Amino acid sequence: MTPPDTAPTRADSAVGAGVTPFQTDAEATIRLAVAAEGLGYGRFGTAEGWTHDAVVVLTQIAAVTTRIGLATGVLPVWSRTPAAIAMAAAGLQRASDGRFALGLGASSPPLVEGLHGLVWERPVERMRTTLVTVRALLDGARAPLDREGVRPLRLGAPPESRVPIYLAALAPASVRLAGELADDWLPFLWARSRLADGRSLLAEGEARVEKASATGVTISAPLAIGEDEAAAQRIAAGWLLAYLTRMGPLYPRMLRDQFGYADEVDALLGANENGGPPRLPAAAERLARDVTVLGSYEEAPAVVRAWLEQGADAIDLVLPLGLPEAQLREMLEAAAPATAHPRRGGDA
Repeated sequence: MTPPDTAPTRADSAVGAGVTPFQTDAEATIRLAVAAEGLGYGRFGTAEGWTHDAVVVLTQIAAVTTRIGLATGVLPVWSRTPAAIAMAAAGLQRASDGRFALGLGASSPPLVEGLHGLVWERPVERMRTTLVTVRALLDGARAPLDREGVRPLRLGAPPESRVPIYLAALAPASVRLAGELADDWLPFLWARSRLADGRSLLAEGEARVEKASATGVTISAPLAIGEDEAAAQRIAAGWLLAYLTRMGPLYPRMLRDQFGYADEVDALLGANENGGPPRLPAAAERLARDVTVLGSYEEAPAVVRAWLEQGADAIDLVLPLGLPEAQLREMLEAAAPATAHPRRGGDA
């Protein structure tokens, strides 16, 4: 385990952690972030849905940590104007002494329409406008407005260090946009076996512009590990059921059509149609292993390594909802970077 007063190794920084947008216990999130720093994780991310303001929670985390990177993983592009997002990012970069990365995404129709009262339409256009405007403002330029009689403004307090922008994208057009405009691509529930497909889409976006460096791939993956295989499979089934039934049509369409897991999805839904504890049928296990970090505590380091070896530059392990804080802490310890990536030279 990485000692609290020792900076993570370069290998450690490839593994981050975070919480879902459903997390309601902000104090537990803050404590888990502190624990993640002590365990050598490279980043800790908070996602924003309909519970806590991710910017506020990250500001609280910044005040009680010193080394771990912080990220919004992700902030919906519908919940604030691009200028408000840029100001929040600049403020978080200041509050964290340069440790912040801005993760943005299109969110989903149930959240955008049911909470913000907006119409979820033309998401790629919305993300493009937001990325272009936020990047310009954070870099000290004027807002790229095209309105007659309006004088575009700059941020009065831009960040002292550059804020990386990550884009959570799933549809092909969105992934190309990440390659074109973002520093990193940050997909969630993307199949490990299809990472090469994602890189090809990124390359198509990169070809549209001149970029100083290639877009990185930071996978945001549901963490589904437990004391034994049965416990891990229950967690994986819970993850998949939540995103297949509660988060609108995007994830079911991606898993069924884009990745070809229609039979596995049907098997999972059929096995759980009568309620009760989440159950992962054997017919859906291939799907679960391809989109979640699934295994026992002992297997966790090897499974994390497998994701990185498949082609991800980094991986953020997203903690599941509904489990006791002590169990989430055990999961962080089992998958800790110091375990997954032993230090060269034998350091522990």
